[in-house]
Amino acid sequence: MKTKQTPLTINIEQLEQPTATFANGISTQLKNLILKGEHRSLSPAEKEDIIIEAAFYYGKFLTALGVDWENDPNSSNTPKRVAKAYVNDLWKGRYDLLAEITSFPSNYDGMIVETNIPVFSQCAHHHQQILGVAHIGYIPGPGQHVLGLSKLNRIVEHYSRRGQIQEDLTMQIHQTLNTVIPDNVGIAVVVDSKHSCVSCRGVKHQGASMQTAKLTGAFLQEPECREEFYMYVRNAVTKS
Repeated sequence: MKTKQTPLTINIEQLEQPTATFANGISTQLKNLILKGEHRSLSPAEKEDIIIEAAFYYGKFLTALGVDWENDPNSSNTPKRVAKAYVNDLWKGRYDLLAEITSFPSNYDGMIVETNIPVFSQCAHHHQQILGVAHIGYIPGPGQHVLGLSKLNRIVEHYSRRGQIQEDLTMQIHQTLNTVIPDNVGIAVVVDSKHSCVSCRGVKHQGASMQTAKLTGAFLQEPECREEFYMYVRNAVTKS
């Protein structure tokens, strides 16, 4: 008799530890909560404390740049606006734990691919925009657990909303997927993005894009599997 399969929930908090407190990891405040045994995201009040302190120092930063921001009607509240943008939007993946991800039993044993997942991030070097897409593929293993489709988007969003280098972002997404899809046959992650630190400063080259990929299992070992995945990616790029 076949054993009844049940949803599988995995807490992936431990994946945050290698880069905790770096720009592409969780914040110092969140790490301290975890060390105290409080396994939760920062509260609105705790985030507000960060915003107030960050706004104070951003005002100092503007002053050092020679901006009379306090008397400028367009900039008088800029330090608070910037601090709120970092905590609530640009780097929000640093202040909230990724929610537990549940995989569901299924009889499906083929390839699952989601393409053109938006990537909105910032480079850790110059705090300039990284804008692009992620393409993800995986093959369920013997247990045939699959993720709800939006969970792929949530994983990309969680790690993108930080100070990143694209290489590490690709690896973080892959590592998380490899953890939450047990006994998978293979995982494929491709990130294709444009970097404002290339187009707006330094060499100032417009239109250049960067592709990074992390493939494991069948995607790496079986050429026909890899070709099928990249076929889906090419089709998605052609349609976009």
